[in-house]
Amino acid sequence: MFALVDCNNFYASCERVFQPQWEGKPIVILSNNDGCVIARSNEAKAMGIPMGAPAFKYKEEFKRKRIKVFSSNYPLYGDMSSRVMQILEKHTPNFEIYSIDEAFLKFDGFDYFDLETTGYEIKKQVRKWTGIPVSIGFAQTKALAKIANKIAKKFNSKTQGVYMIDTDKKRIKALKWTAVKDIWGIGRQHCKKLEAQGIRTAYDFSNLPDSWIKKHMSILELRLKKDLLGISHIKLEETLPSKKSITTTRSFKSNYSKFHELEERISTYANSCSEKLRKQGSSCSAVLIFIRSNSHQKNKEQYRNSCVVTLPYATDSSITICKHAVAGLKTIFKSGIDYKKAGVLLLGLVPSKERQLNLFQPNLNQHDSLMQAIDKIHLRFGPHQIKLGNQDLNTTWKMRQEHLSKRYTTELKEIITVNNKSGILL
Repeated sequence: MFALVDCNNFYASCERVFQPQWEGKPIVILSNNDGCVIARSNEAKAMGIPMGAPAFKYKEEFKRKRIKVFSSNYPLYGDMSSRVMQILEKHTPNFEIYSIDEAFLKFDGFDYFDLETTGYEIKKQVRKWTGIPVSIGFAQTKALAKIANKIAKKFNSKTQGVYMIDTDKKRIKALKWTAVKDIWGIGRQHCKKLEAQGIRTAYDFSNLPDSWIKKHMSILELRLKKDLLGISHIKLEETLPSKKSITTTRSFKSNYSKFHELEERISTYANSCSEKLRKQGSSCSAVLIFIRSNSHQKNKEQYRNSCVVTLPYATDSSITICKHAVAGLKTIFKSGIDYKKAGVLLLGLVPSKERQLNLFQPNLNQHDSLMQAIDKIHLRFGPHQIKLGNQDLNTTWKMRQEHLSKRYTTELKEIITVNNKSGILL
């Protein structure tokens, strides 16, 4: 039996844990640089605030409807997610983190347990220990567990946040209730193709011939169909997959036209990518660099270009990656252009422990100890404490976060303070 545990309105719930005065009131969370809405509480959804709403367009509506606006607080959300996952992992050794607010649990050998009761216990424990509300769906397969979770969340007053598809009658009823666009793993293009064939629900999809799915879709959708029929074909991924590429890209505060200005930005982005690379235990084999002019200045020459630099060996060294990124920049830089955006993308990622050695590069590990030392310093004292020589030592790029809450669980100076005005010893 599989279970999908999903945190309800996760970002909003994290903010409410430490600011309970917003419980039951409308909340929206904005993206990087306070750009657009990426999360909403149920109350904000009921007021008609759409996902992706541009913050500047809805600013007056937020005020008029008294909707509380928060900037994305990723250190807080990441730490709260880790706390929730640690609790879930205690209930079964078969465990897959699916996203920052979702996890699959597989209950093998629990034949004599009442899993629905277990679900309520998990829900209660997560709420008590972290303050985060969750919904849980149980079923024989991962795809059905996804649907069970949607039912648990949609009909919370009836299910109390836990729903189990444990009979064929429930399975069929759930599939008929689920629209084809809501099937886990069915993308927009496949959805259009299915609807053109008169396929409206998950039940319709599950009754399609295997031959039609193989011809018009892929083996992945065939596995999905089997899962919806109650035959487990989508397995548990018990290790978190590493990213296949790592990127850092930013728009500049003002136009840059000189090479040394772009060199500093590219070096900073390459260093940021390298830190992410080491964090997931990977090395890269190639670096892509791109630069772009200000497209809003129609009266000036427009220019954009990119290049890929192949590294002599896979590495996670900030020094090596930065060196080759700057070398790539030299080949595409054009003078007389007002540049507004640049980025660095690391490609050809391989596990650092499995990278191919080079007979003619005996010192390819020469920076390992230095990088480890820098990472430890940043972990202890915060980011940007140590920079490369061609970075601006006095400038640290910061996102616009006008509505940022405190990092209550990761920064000692920002933890909650309690005022005991009564004078009673606690």
